[in-house]
Amino acid sequence: MLTYLITLILLIALILVYFRIADHFNIIDKPNQRSSHTQITLRGGGIVFYFGMLLWFIWSRFTYPWFFAGLTLIALISFADDVKPQSSRLRLAVHFLAMLLMFYQWDLFQMPWYYTLVALVVSTGIINAYNFMDGINGITGGYSLVVLGAFWYINTYRIAFVDEQLLYFVMLALVVYNFFNFRTLAKCFAGDVGAVSIAFIIVFLLGLLMLQTGDLTYILLLAVYGVDSVLTIIHRLLLRENIFEAHRKHAYQLMANELKIPHVAVSGFYMLLQALVTGGLLLVDPAWKWHYTVAVLLLSGMLYVLFKRKYFKLHRA
Repeated sequence: MLTYLITLILLIALILVYFRIADHFNIIDKPNQRSSHTQITLRGGGIVFYFGMLLWFIWSRFTYPWFFAGLTLIALISFADDVKPQSSRLRLAVHFLAMLLMFYQWDLFQMPWYYTLVALVVSTGIINAYNFMDGINGITGGYSLVVLGAFWYINTYRIAFVDEQLLYFVMLALVVYNFFNFRTLAKCFAGDVGAVSIAFIIVFLLGLLMLQTGDLTYILLLAVYGVDSVLTIIHRLLLRENIFEAHRKHAYQLMANELKIPHVAVSGFYMLLQALVTGGLLLVDPAWKWHYTVAVLLLSGMLYVLFKRKYFKLHRA
């Protein structure tokens, strides 16, 4: 318990120091056409996720070194992009290198080559989706806490697939970040360094879990984000838009912007939905896991389409 208390104090101190640095060097988030906020706010507060992993890495005597090396690379390029936009080619190259280091930590290269190809595509998709979904107060930190809570439960009561201390350190970092972000008037936003770093950590944990269990239905641990991200991309393609340009067409953005639902309420709704999906996955009979997975994806997809058909006209207006 003392270890966690010291870690919590250190993380609070580190993020407060970062706030002073960000304020001094004008590392801020100005509202743009993608934004759901209207005030200038400090950017990059999600760097506390990397600080949490750094403290765990030292405390654990350098467990998972290749994964941590990949996390460091992806955090550095993402933070650099928060300070000053970087070349998309450079960012993509660093992301790929970071993921390859993570795959090496998984021992993925011992498997057939196509495992690496599939993992690269899926990991890239999840990381980018996580980054795109970081648009309102509380959604990244709150949703991630639900996902990490599921990993903790599985690791504790089902199968020990990861060092449990890693989970505790990351959750402490999320608690600290949420204190400053999960509120009506946020003190900071995660920035690319936060959204991409926590996504990288979650992908690492999800990969470990799937590789040890051989159970691909655990992808439902990210079902709510996944459905919103994938169907929004499809929607934008149907509208013949450039999917790489900023936008405000995610379901959560329609709720926050057009329907004027408070940010924290929308974030709480996404957390609740994911908690319900996860709870069902953990309770369902193993023989029915795939049936449950298909049913959840189909139902959530239908609800997304119905929601968009009813309210997207407000966005057009």
